[in-house]
Amino acid sequence: MKKPYEVPPTAGLPLRWRDFLPASGKPSLEEGLAAFLGLPAVQVECSGTASLVLALEVLKRRSRRRKVILPAYTCPLVPLAVAHAGLETALCDLGPNRFDFDLDSLSALCDSQTLCVIPTHLAGSVADLAPVLEIARRAGAFIIEDAAQALGAAWNGAPVGTFGDIGFYSLACGKGLTLYEGGVLIARDPEMREALRRESEARVSFQWGMELKRSAELLGYRLFYHPAALRWSYGARLRHWLDRNDPVRAVGDDLGPGIPIHRVGRWRKRIGAAALERLPEAIRGNVERGRRRARMLGKIPGLHLLDDRPGRSGAWPFLMIWFDSAEASARALSRLWRTGLGVSRLFIHPLTGYSYLKGKVPAVSAPNAEAFAARALTVSNSPWLTDGDFESILAVLEESARSERPSIARKDRAASG
Repeated sequence: MKKPYEVPPTAGLPLRWRDFLPASGKPSLEEGLAAFLGLPAVQVECSGTASLVLALEVLKRRSRRRKVILPAYTCPLVPLAVAHAGLETALCDLGPNRFDFDLDSLSALCDSQTLCVIPTHLAGSVADLAPVLEIARRAGAFIIEDAAQALGAAWNGAPVGTFGDIGFYSLACGKGLTLYEGGVLIARDPEMREALRRESEARVSFQWGMELKRSAELLGYRLFYHPAALRWSYGARLRHWLDRNDPVRAVGDDLGPGIPIHRVGRWRKRIGAAALERLPEAIRGNVERGRRRARMLGKIPGLHLLDDRPGRSGAWPFLMIWFDSAEASARALSRLWRTGLGVSRLFIHPLTGYSYLKGKVPAVSAPNAEAFAARALTVSNSPWLTDGDFESILAVLEESARSERPSIARKDRAASG
């Protein structure tokens, strides 16, 4: 099944050479994103993580509270941002077979010491926001929507990220629209928007070294983000660390404590503004392809996936699936991870599983998050993944799920006996 090309694990938006050319009279990146999101204004920062740090700094000026509630399965950069802002992370377990908060646990955690709750729109899917908003409001806590992976997703026709007090998106490599690294910070309330703008003006400076580095990386993205080159620019590193039994480094979960915070230059913004014109069409393609392939995945017994529920429309950067057991997931991944077909894992561990987060996240029990992390994997929704390759993936997934069912039946018989 090994291919002479590499499919990326997510449906990133490729750049074109004309994106790099001067363009007069066109909207700026901020103007284009504001129109895309239906907001009066947005704020572009150097990353989604930097955007979250600024949001937390603004909120902590408004309250003496210091507790920030996160799902126990999310990007490790989120608790690093909380620590960077000098705040305390509290972890809430997921619901069974869900990526959303366990609502009973969230209700118990959310109290008079809670500054904010950060629900995550994981894998471009729409989180169950209504009860989270109610629980947070009841406790007098703010809501920051982590829509890093969900630019283009919507709930009841409105963009995710716009329902809480603050929202943010990532413009990192592979997240759809990209500046190689970038972030978007939003708020509906004009006063909150102004506070975020002032915080950025006071704390964020232009750094030539970082901007030159990111500009070179963005140029590299244009050169190497296609199936022939991704075998070397992405796949070689992946397989290098898998061969050394280091999945954390293989997926890029090996994060340092520092969070770069600097201003984004005009050249990168101009490139992003040019590419933004193609984003709505790309998302429509992702949605059509993702839903069609989700229907095929949904026919496999013992396999589950994040799908659009009524009133919700995901961005579908990839398909998030999980098996009934960790063993079935491991079997599928052992056959697919090195093939170049874009099958991978999102985060290797729940937040409690990373050694570099010790002291930054509490050592609490989160059994549902642990089970989800062990059983989940991702399937690319890139247009470069052909239907034939997807059928090859389906065959492995079905075989892995089917081989688990006899062992489950034996366990059930033993338990009943």
